[in-house]
Amino acid sequence: MSTADQSMLHFERTTARWGRLTMGAGLVVSLAAPMLLLSLGDFSITGGQLMTAYLAVAAVFLAFAIIEPITYFPILGQAAMYQAFMIGNISNKLLPAAVVAQNRIDVRPGSRHGDLAAVAAICGAASVHIVSLLLFVGLFGTWLLRVIPESVMEVTQLYILPSILGAVVVQAVVTVRQARSTAFALIIACLVILVAVPLAPAIGPYGVAITVLLTVVASWVFRGTAPAQEDGPEPAAAEDGELPEGARSPQ
Repeated sequence: MSTADQSMLHFERTTARWGRLTMGAGLVVSLAAPMLLLSLGDFSITGGQLMTAYLAVAAVFLAFAIIEPITYFPILGQAAMYQAFMIGNISNKLLPAAVVAQNRIDVRPGSRHGDLAAVAAICGAASVHIVSLLLFVGLFGTWLLRVIPESVMEVTQLYILPSILGAVVVQAVVTVRQARSTAFALIIACLVILVAVPLAPAIGPYGVAITVLLTVVASWVFRGTAPAQEDGPEPAAAEDGELPEGARSPQ
């Protein structure tokens, strides 16, 4: 095993260990306040009420809790996944940052270089976010709300998220370069949104999960026998004992 492979293996083991610890600590901290309120306050909340509230939330978000990690991991990698789920705003901030960074330095998602690029990109996105919050919310938030016309605010709130996600989709298509999977995703998404949801509105909250699952199944069933990188350029030859760009370090 080369020095680069050993370093990457050590990096993945270290981030996995500290990632589990920090995620567990975050879970404890997030549950501490409601548990203290329930134990010290007189709210007369029964166990049945808690279970009903949990099921109401889980019915909507449990599918996303399963689908999102599966969806994000091929692009972000192990270390960046821990970062992303601790920070939040993955789809509209951290994932775009990772995709743009990987495309900018011309590395494939899922490769060793791609994972490191995602980590660096998320660090940069989080830093920019914190500075922006301090400046534009903490210092100038009230003043900006008074200065910016209300009509501009309405247009911004209406179109900012679709514009970000649209750019991310295009960037991801260009970066991943998997024409067959992209075609499956577009076709299935159109069928789910334009056909299935209008016919059965109850599945609306699960549209994303259904689209992802069907796309994965279609891509797997019709994957063919060609190598996985048939839609993109061949990886560069390894130098100094390093793995090719499309290869992940051994686990």
